[in-house]
Amino acid sequence: MKVVIENILDGGVRITPTEGPAIELSGVLLELTNPRARLSRTETRGKAFSCLGELCWYLAERDDLQSIEYYVSKKYEERANDGRLLGAYGPRLFGRNGINQVGNIIDTLKKKEKRDSRQMVVQLFDANDLATKQRDVPCTCTLQFMIRRDLLILVVYMRSNDAFLGLPHDIFCFTMVQEIIAQTLDVGVGVYKHAVGSLHLYERDIDAAKAFLKEGFQPTKPIMPAMPVGDPWPNVDVLLTAEDALRNGRPLLNETISPLEPYWRDLIRLLQVFRSKKDNDLATIKSLRGEMSSDAYLPFIDKMIN
Repeated sequence: MKVVIENILDGGVRITPTEGPAIELSGVLLELTNPRARLSRTETRGKAFSCLGELCWYLAERDDLQSIEYYVSKKYEERANDGRLLGAYGPRLFGRNGINQVGNIIDTLKKKEKRDSRQMVVQLFDANDLATKQRDVPCTCTLQFMIRRDLLILVVYMRSNDAFLGLPHDIFCFTMVQEIIAQTLDVGVGVYKHAVGSLHLYERDIDAAKAFLKEGFQPTKPIMPAMPVGDPWPNVDVLLTAEDALRNGRPLLNETISPLEPYWRDLIRLLQVFRSKKDNDLATIKSLRGEMSSDAYLPFIDKMIN
């Protein structure tokens, strides 16, 4: 992300789109050779909790404003229509118009004769989004999944991407979907490629972006651990059940998460930390920190304590 912002500030073109003046690079391709290095660890751009919350929003197929604003305040408020976001990715990924695009991708790639298919494309941007002039038009156009050398590659094309606010969330969510599908298909996780028509930085964020650059180089290790081998979807269901309970202030029973493998328990603990921060419960955050299995998440929890 540091290199992205430096390049925009050094060589970007000034534009005046609907959402405000910005500096833009066009036709950009970013590549993440290890998609598990998906979490920014910087002081100002470390977004583990909101990234995980947005992923759960996708996986739960939700489009309501209230659920996502719990994690990302005011990001979507101006785009909502009667409390709903018509461009929400979850319904489009998993069930819009009765079509589960992700399910179709998985079912097709399980067939030996379709292993090398180039047709495994999920469409998020729709022609109706422009025709109906709705407020919430998806920035992501397509996700293309390909298995090559027993690795699942994901190529995402975005018409527009906010380099400062949106990019960390998009890369986190899409690489997590990539890994979930890879585990479902029993293949490894290949490279992640992120193509953007307009990669931009809004003028209102320039000072914050420059402050981010002054933090200097930030290590990408430790990366998130590998997702456990086996069907991930039962664990995803438990994760979503826990997320719903925590977001709505309901008690989370220990027997709900104790049977899970450490990987999935850690994700739920992150959601518990976020809930505890909202409740100003510092003691619980410190207790949850001691229960984490992976050190990758400790910097984010420590920021909640300090």
